[in-house]
Amino acid sequence: MRAASPACQVADENWVQSPMLEDSFDAQVAEALEQLPKQFQDKMENLEVLVEDFADPDTLRSLGVESKWDILGLYVGVPLTGRSFFTVNLLPERIYLYRRPIIRAAGGRRNLTAHIRSVVVHEVGHHFGFDDSQLAQITGEPE
Repeated sequence: MRAASPACQVADENWVQSPMLEDSFDAQVAEALEQLPKQFQDKMENLEVLVEDFADPDTLRSLGVESKWDILGLYVGVPLTGRSFFTVNLLPERIYLYRRPIIRAAGGRRNLTAHIRSVVVHEVGHHFGFDDSQLAQITGEPE
C-alpha cells in the first residue's frame, strides 16, 4: 500500500522517530489483526506479519518506489485465489508493515489507530486475492 501523498508531513518529525511509539504501534497492529472477522483469521495460517521501520532498498527498487516514505505495507506471497490443490507453501507468506511511513501518513496520534487498521486490512485483502482497485472500492479509500 502506498502513502496517499508523498508530501504528507507531520508537525513534529521527531514524533515519527520516537522509540516509545514502537511498542504502542506493535500493540495496535496486533489489535487490528484480532479485530478481523473470525472467518478471515481462520484462513490466515502460515502468514507472518512483520513490522519494520522502512522497506529495504531492494524492495523499493523492485516496486519502482522512489521514496522510502511512499510505501506503507506490502504483501509477499501467493494470494489464496491463486492457489490450487497442488500449491505447496513451505515458507510463510508475509505482510510487511512499515512503521515510520504509516505514522507519518497518519499525521498524528489521533489518526494512527485508524491508519494502522486500514493498512492491515489492505494487506490482508491482498492475501485473499483482492487487487488495489478492488480494495479501494471495498474500503472507499484511494488506490
